Amino acid sequence: MASALVLNIHSETPELRKIQKVAEILKSGGVILYPTDTGFALGCELSNREAIDKIRRIRNLQPHKELTFLCSSLSNISEFAKVSNQAYKILKRLIPGPYTIILPASKNVPKFAQDDKRSTAGIRVPENDLCQTLLQYLESPLISISAKNDDVDYDDYDDFADSFFNKVDLIIKSDQYYFLGESTVIDMTTDAFKIVRQGANIEKALEFINNDEI
Repeated sequence: MASALVLNIHSETPELRKIQKVAEILKSGGVILYPTDTGFALGCELSNREAIDKIRRIRNLQPHKELTFLCSSLSNISEFAKVSNQAYKILKRLIPGPYTIILPASKNVPKFAQDDKRSTAGIRVPENDLCQTLLQYLESPLISISAKNDDVDYDDYDDFADSFFNKVDLIIKSDQYYFLGESTVIDMTTDAFKIVRQGANIEKALEFINNDEI
């Protein structure tokens, strides 16, 4: 594939002209590498099957593995997942933040982005100005799969981004990065909430969720 377009976008005051360009590429089926609050991620529009298939190939993911995506707010989550009253109360305290919430998927989540055995979706609301601005312009959820390159270890984030130069359509770099580490994953598919993976800001999650396995 052709080499990626590289855009440098300010982390706290994203330039809207550049954000619009990113949204145009996503809407045309592009795959991007972009910084979130938990690290670099591969992204595309939730509804674009071909772009999702490309991300699966880049990351060597199984065809029916559930994919995490970003929403802009709690009300936006309720469009794509079934949120119980108990889950809603806890989510109000946790998001935005580095939490991936597994919930029963609504009909608005394409089958090819769900866990086909459980009909669930993994959703995050990022605490990141660049991501939030992009979500507003895109007006749809954005796939967010951790970007990994198992071949080489990189000390510099920009060097890591450059390693995807021939794999994606666009790379977003920034003036500075605020990476908290991998997200904490919480299963809220039933009222017996369970922390599946301990990650960033786990202490806050444990204030609200009882988990005998922790």
